[in-house]
Amino acid sequence: MAEWRDRFWNSSDGLRLHYRDYAGPADRPPILCLPGLTRNARDFEPVADRLAGEWRVIAVDFRGRGGSQHDPEPANYVPPTYAGDVLKLLDQLGIADAVFFGTSLGGIVTMLLGTTDSERIAGALINDIGPVIEEAGVDRLRTYVGKGGAFRSWADAAEATATRNGQVYPNYTQVDWERFARRLASERPDGTIQPDYDMAIAQPFATSNGMGADPWRMMDGLKDKPVLIVRGETSDLLSAATADRMLAALPNAELVTISGIGHAPVLDEPEAAAGIDRLLDRVLQEAELSRPSVA
Repeated sequence: MAEWRDRFWNSSDGLRLHYRDYAGPADRPPILCLPGLTRNARDFEPVADRLAGEWRVIAVDFRGRGGSQHDPEPANYVPPTYAGDVLKLLDQLGIADAVFFGTSLGGIVTMLLGTTDSERIAGALINDIGPVIEEAGVDRLRTYVGKGGAFRSWADAAEATATRNGQVYPNYTQVDWERFARRLASERPDGTIQPDYDMAIAQPFATSNGMGADPWRMMDGLKDKPVLIVRGETSDLLSAATADRMLAALPNAELVTISGIGHAPVLDEPEAAAGIDRLLDRVLQEAELSRPSVA
């Protein structure tokens, strides 16, 4: 497993937020990993294990997740707040632009930043999310987000995770499920295993997805960027039709569909890894083209 350092930054409203910092060269933009609704920085371990060292990888815990503080005001658990937190982190680190890897909620935040601060995006991976979110998937998420749950052992947590997500990852083994559970949950002082997020994130999610009145405008800021759209073949959040429309709207985009996988791909699948490599090559090519020539 790639080595990282646990680091922190402060939000504009005073929360202490956490990220994992995997070392990499300073002469190329870092990869900034933004996780899904109930996920955290650990979700990107497979990405970091493969790319850290060649690229600096920064994996964020949104407020209320992982090692980041919980927000006393649940209404702040919305994409515009997360986008502001991300900009604060980039400013604190002196990072002009980054390659954004956004899974689900992280993809929404990436698209949102494309509408307000597109110059900060050197390239983007949008993982299994789009301007149109299928209601079937939202309804499924609402059945468990914010519901809590405690398990006596990691084996029990893995079994419950497999029961809930078996159709998403049909080929996972028991070892895979326990590894997956350890990314989603953490062990508490009383010895129980519990989801690693503030249950209050469900409150704003119950009434809004944060996409705005005209969600397709979120594509505008990515039109001149190298983009990789990743879709799970059986995803219930990103339809094939929406993914195709995203591809048509983005001149420099590629669509990769992961066979037999639902929401959301882990990004260690061979098709995803190959697509990521092509995306990063395009980011480097764009950087080279924009570099001033020397007379």
